[in-house]
Amino acid sequence: METPFGITLDVGSSRANHTGSWRVERPVYVDRLPPCNDACPAGENIQGWLYHAESGDYESAWRALVEENPLPAIMGRVCFHPCETACNRVRVDDAVGINAVERFLGDLAIERGWTLPEPGADTGKRILVVGSGPAGLSATYHLRRLGHAVHLVDSSHQLGGMMRYGIPAYRLPRDVLDAEIARILAMGVEVTLDHVVDDVEQERRDGSYDAVFLAVGAQIGHRVSIPAGDSSRVVDAVTFLHQVADDDPPLLGRRVVVYGGGDTAFDAARTARRLGATDAVIVYRRNREHMPANEEEFAQALGEGVTMRWLSTVNRFEGERLVLEKMRLNEAGFPEPTGELEELDADALVLALGQDTDLSLLERAPGVVIRDGVVEVAPTMMTGDAGVFAGGDAVPADRTATVAVGHGKHAARSIDDYVNGRVREAVARHELASFDRLNTWYYSDAPRTRRPELEKIRRQDTFDEVVQGLTEENALFEARRCLSCGNCFECDNCFGVCPDNAVIKLGGGERYEIDYDFCKGCGICVSECPCGAIEMVPEKI
Repeated sequence: METPFGITLDVGSSRANHTGSWRVERPVYVDRLPPCNDACPAGENIQGWLYHAESGDYESAWRALVEENPLPAIMGRVCFHPCETACNRVRVDDAVGINAVERFLGDLAIERGWTLPEPGADTGKRILVVGSGPAGLSATYHLRRLGHAVHLVDSSHQLGGMMRYGIPAYRLPRDVLDAEIARILAMGVEVTLDHVVDDVEQERRDGSYDAVFLAVGAQIGHRVSIPAGDSSRVVDAVTFLHQVADDDPPLLGRRVVVYGGGDTAFDAARTARRLGATDAVIVYRRNREHMPANEEEFAQALGEGVTMRWLSTVNRFEGERLVLEKMRLNEAGFPEPTGELEELDADALVLALGQDTDLSLLERAPGVVIRDGVVEVAPTMMTGDAGVFAGGDAVPADRTATVAVGHGKHAARSIDDYVNGRVREAVARHELASFDRLNTWYYSDAPRTRRPELEKIRRQDTFDEVVQGLTEENALFEARRCLSCGNCFECDNCFGVCPDNAVIKLGGGERYEIDYDFCKGCGICVSECPCGAIEMVPEKI
């Protein structure tokens, strides 16, 4: 068909589809899964709470956050934020400082005394939670929200698990840890401390529990056979950090060597420096590219005077000298001995070679399978013993606090299904909001705000917190850097650019709808949507 202006329009296909003379496709609003949400081990709706934060409604943001994670001030300090690695904004300038905003909200909640949601109506069900680390506390919180009575037991004399006894105070101040734990306990939780559960089946029968969640952390340090003239000068990092947390640190001397390459090794070395060690050396058998420690902690440790001995392994400990053997990496990146020895002055050796979980409490539990030091669980987190669930360090997964928080939540919901005789149906996941669906020309460069750090001179002999929080102005700025990937945030672009006035504003957070009697399927709304929340779909014949 030729118009009076000499322009030819091909409308045959649209007529064949019986959709009028203009449209073969129609725009529809969609909700896609933001990559930050997808990467969060705790299952937070990160984009959702950032949406509230960027408007300055911090309490709504915090309440949206604690729907999934009751420990935002803690996780805002110790989580290694995989959400930021996945953030689409990395392709524009730098990731949104999600973890920093989470900490800001968590700290603000403590400062202003915001309380967690009220427990659900009493169900008459009683659940035993063993272990008060991030998995146990998360499960306790979500179980109380569901209305179940919770008995939380721990073998230590304070709650917190490895958050208290494995993470030094310069990373996680104890007043912050205590405040977020107290908020969960205020929901009405029975607590028993200094209690070792050595037989979960007997404990379950004695307490008449309807279900059990095991959140026993990895609190046993790996030991290796290293010839040493004085074994008292060799200590594992888990024991060392636990003693420091109990304000009873061992005397390590001035020259401390830490053997290992994970985060615990760096925690031990940085702690030794604060206790007076003039030399804190980490010996690691591979190179930097193969070291599992977090990059931020690595950089902070070097800034505090911790030094490295790469491609080295400990051979023996003689007097005040540590004998090291040099290593080389083969083609597969695996370290091999070279036979070359060197000496290093040392007063103490701290072993940070991994951690194990004590699972002896499951020895009499029927149907439980333990393989490679962890419990095999179903997708529901239930072990082979019906009604006994496990999570955190006790199961096959990454050993991080955030993963444990997610396990606690998932287990609580599965326990709720179990005690009520339900089977939860799988929920379909939204399509991932990939970067290529965004229209980032609407976003100007906005460099990420970096969290300030305590001056290095003040870190030498104090356990004061190293990484500081954001100001309200900085937190607001960071929240507003969010691209709202895949989900409409009511920017009005589609409403403003539609040439046919076919986009209708619904208001009140209800977003928009399209009047297809007027829409001719030009697709301008799709091309101008900054967050990729509209797509064109074929008309049905």
